[in-house]
Amino acid sequence: MSDQATVQNMQQPQEAPTLVWDDSAMQTQYANVCNVMGTREEMALLFGTHQTWQQDAKEVRVALSNRIVMNPYAAKRLHALLEIALKEYEGRYGELKL
Repeated sequence: MSDQATVQNMQQPQEAPTLVWDDSAMQTQYANVCNVMGTREEMALLFGTHQTWQQDAKEVRVALSNRIVMNPYAAKRLHALLEIALKEYEGRYGELKL
């Protein structure tokens, strides 16, 4: 390939690939507890459930069910997506107070 052809190929806008969400192997689980741990190379999201109904319980036991591990770049993208989704939710249903 000549240098001119290489430059022409670099100047032509490339079409973005089509994104296909394949949910054929997806599983769904419920979580009402989430925790985050991280190192320099990765972030881990821990999901689980607790069913402690008493206000004065001395111990709250959380049954961990899932761990999602990602690199910090993917975690930053997840943060941005959650921020957008929560703003839309609050715009529809009102502010969530923690």
